[in-house]
Amino acid sequence: MDFSGLDLNLLVALDALFAEKSVSRAGERLGLSQSATSGALARLRQTFGDPLMVQVGRAMTLTPVAERLAAPVREFLMQAEAILNRGPAFDPPASTRKFRLLMSDYAQTVVLTEALPRLQRIAPGVTVEVAPITGDNSELERGEIDLALGPISYLLPGHPSERLFEDEFICLAWSENKEVGRKLSLETYLRLGHVVVRFGRQRERPSFDEWFTRHLGHERRIEVVTTAFNLIPQLLVGTKRIATVHRRLALFYQKRLPLKLIAPPIEIPRFEQFMQWHRSRDHDAGNLWLRALLKDAVAQSDTSPARPLRPVAIK
Repeated sequence: MDFSGLDLNLLVALDALFAEKSVSRAGERLGLSQSATSGALARLRQTFGDPLMVQVGRAMTLTPVAERLAAPVREFLMQAEAILNRGPAFDPPASTRKFRLLMSDYAQTVVLTEALPRLQRIAPGVTVEVAPITGDNSELERGEIDLALGPISYLLPGHPSERLFEDEFICLAWSENKEVGRKLSLETYLRLGHVVVRFGRQRERPSFDEWFTRHLGHERRIEVVTTAFNLIPQLLVGTKRIATVHRRLALFYQKRLPLKLIAPPIEIPRFEQFMQWHRSRDHDAGNLWLRALLKDAVAQSDTSPARPLRPVAIK
């Protein structure tokens, strides 16, 4: 097989350049200086006989040749990685592999706090890199993530997935909040100020509990808007405000902060959390091991649901 003298490592640089459309950002991704990345781009331009990226205003734009190359290059690199990771077995005690995970701060709290102590005992050389979930899951589509965790609405078609656990919504309040007793009426629920999470650049996207409450025709008094589920319990302490949060998260923080849990006055559908991975990693021994470790950690937690896990096919 003749690659005409092409250093295949240059394809890694080409893929980063295609993804970032910026020499400096591609260099950061690759761990290279800007001059080294510029040198790689110059060699790639010579190899393909095309500028590949051109300046349009303040941004870099891919040429038509580059647009046609982007998908095959990414697929080639994914197949190469799959070949390297498709060994007969994964040896956790000896592995130094880095797993890249995509998940919300809620999932990091209720899943990783259970899983990471197990991982360190079983596979002390393995490292984990966690990135926040953004909504488009482009990193999973490009195969840059080993495993993504999120609700079913975040799953991508064409890639395998499995339900990891389910959760329910519950109301949370400061333990000294006299406005909240053992039961919470709808009138009190709507009268009290709420702390909520919203997403998006302009905080325009509500979390599911807020969306569902509005769907029922109820309007809550939103007094505090934050960007992370983990901040909600802390922002309740010392106030008369309440929040509607995932039960697993509420139980986690109730052990650490003066908080009390109350059933909400409306029935909110249960929440399901899924794992999803790129199709090229479906039989990757290391990925299989990681999925099993997360499932075991969740199953052994004191907030684990009794219902069995089931695979989900996304078409």
